[in-house]
Amino acid sequence: MSPPRVLFLSRGRIELPLAPWLAAKWDALSGVLTVRALNAGTGTGDPRFALLPEPSWAFYPSLPVEVARELRRNPADAIVASDPFVGAAALAGRSLARSRAKVIVEVHGDPATFTRLYGSRARRTVAGASDRVARFALRHADATRAVSSFTARLVESVRGVPPTARFLAYSDLSAFADAPAVPVPEARRVVFVGALEAYKNIDGLAAAWREVADGDSHLTIVGRGSRIGVVQQLIRDLPASVTHHPVLAPTDVAHEIDASRALVLPSYPEGLGRVVLEAFARGRCVVGTDGGGIPDMVTNDHDGLLVPPYDVPALVAALRRVLDDRELAVRLGAAARTTYGAWHQTPEDFASAYRALVDDALAGAR
Repeated sequence: MSPPRVLFLSRGRIELPLAPWLAAKWDALSGVLTVRALNAGTGTGDPRFALLPEPSWAFYPSLPVEVARELRRNPADAIVASDPFVGAAALAGRSLARSRAKVIVEVHGDPATFTRLYGSRARRTVAGASDRVARFALRHADATRAVSSFTARLVESVRGVPPTARFLAYSDLSAFADAPAVPVPEARRVVFVGALEAYKNIDGLAAAWREVADGDSHLTIVGRGSRIGVVQQLIRDLPASVTHHPVLAPTDVAHEIDASRALVLPSYPEGLGRVVLEAFARGRCVVGTDGGGIPDMVTNDHDGLLVPPYDVPALVAALRRVLDDRELAVRLGAAARTTYGAWHQTPEDFASAYRALVDDALAGAR
């Protein structure tokens, strides 16, 4: 019996030919499913993929027609949409093609951040319409997938039932897990890695660091985004205490984590947080918030320190604890490395979870 035919839809950009780590994911999926993918990106050379325009203003309006065209050429048993907005396009495309494919909608984070806490403030003008689109997609999906207890609650709040499945997004962590461990440094350093967007609470991090910086401590920020001005002003104010890298290769991110006592992740709402696993793989604790998906991975005073979202004084206190007490950072970091082992996922693990989800959806699971 042939494996189920699945069409994957995603706004996330890819480049063909696939990098080896990403090829491992898709090859594992192709071992248990008949795979086709419509994805934003560039390049050629992989017949599984049809690439669409990258800018959102071109990607989303064209997606329903592209989905319908793909379903007519290559009928699918199921469609996997990477977020509720892509899910809405999948439902429209399925209708246009008069297909009976099951639509599975994934939730990796709070859809409300798309217009309220990410990118230009102009996005807020369409927040209400965006919310309605996301709710429509979730309500009308045949099945859903969450990545954390936080995103599972978001799904259940709309559908009235838990998600069909809950498992991690695939991440290649070899750059973080394979290199030999490095002791927690004597240097009083912390690192932030992530998008410079409002939902990452970049403003709160900057406010906290102004209280923490004392001439002997250092914050490294890795990322780019619409709140770059906040980081640039922080560097102007504290040039000796802050370093910014817009982009780093994974091995260089690992080096920055190694050079730090902790990863600081003050974001809310975070769907789960791959970077937490990157820090854990390097034996570094996390100073994060106790909201969103972060508490799924981080246990307060065991492998990290958790503070309430947007609580600058609490963030200041937690940062001072790991900077002033190296033994605390060592203890938390050792536990973090152990925690990482429980979250480690192979491409085959990921593919097996997807096959089970698709089978459940085809069998009528909601």
